[in-house]
Amino acid sequence: MDIATGAGLIFGAIVICTLILMGGDFRMFYDIHAVIIIFGGSFAATLIRFPLSVVLHGLPLGMKFAFSLRQGSAREMVDELARIAEIARKQGPVGLEKVETNDPFLAKGIRYVADGYDLDFIRDNLERDRDNFLMHLEEGSKIYRSIGDCAPAFGMIGTLLGMVQMFSNMSDPSKLGPFMAVALLATLYGALVANMFCTPIADKLHVKLLDEDTNRTLIIDGILMIRDSKSPALVREMLLAYLPEKHRHEEGEPVPA
Repeated sequence: MDIATGAGLIFGAIVICTLILMGGDFRMFYDIHAVIIIFGGSFAATLIRFPLSVVLHGLPLGMKFAFSLRQGSAREMVDELARIAEIARKQGPVGLEKVETNDPFLAKGIRYVADGYDLDFIRDNLERDRDNFLMHLEEGSKIYRSIGDCAPAFGMIGTLLGMVQMFSNMSDPSKLGPFMAVALLATLYGALVANMFCTPIADKLHVKLLDEDTNRTLIIDGILMIRDSKSPALVREMLLAYLPEKHRHEEGEPVPA
């Protein structure tokens, strides 16, 4: 699990709740009309922007990967591929049938090599798998960013509606308070939904998309070199090019100046 995502949301909720309780109670900050305009309006606008299938698929997928953490770093993946290359060099493709890994994408590539598929088949299938996964991850990011963009705008719409209703009922002082609450709480809800949840989730998904793109491309190149019977040393050196300079050396190994 990605602790940073959960910790950020919990800490943000604690800050907001603390400020609310310091000046009143939660009942003061709840209004069903503001909830309807923010969540209903944002969802309606998102449905207009994207096909229904994309929305229904992107929302849960985005939430899943916003809270999930990739097992192992890119450097550990390079070491893993070098180890697999060593096994393939000593035992041949048959030896890869006993190799176990926690990464499903890497496991698929190993299975292709062990089953003796040709180079073009392996490349085409792994690249198609990578591109489809990245496309869905990008869709999730776009959907959450769309909701984050819409929420403040609908908060402003709710504010305008509340003010129109308030000014239309100036003769009845008992209605001014509820309409003013709608006006202010709609803006508050829109700002919270956008800035504490949807936009940060969209940014987190974009970061994970870039990370997955690098890692899966690294795996594809490693698997192709293993299929081509490249030496483990060459596999390691070629794949280290994907890493930043400071991550290309083992822990404790001096980094060249």
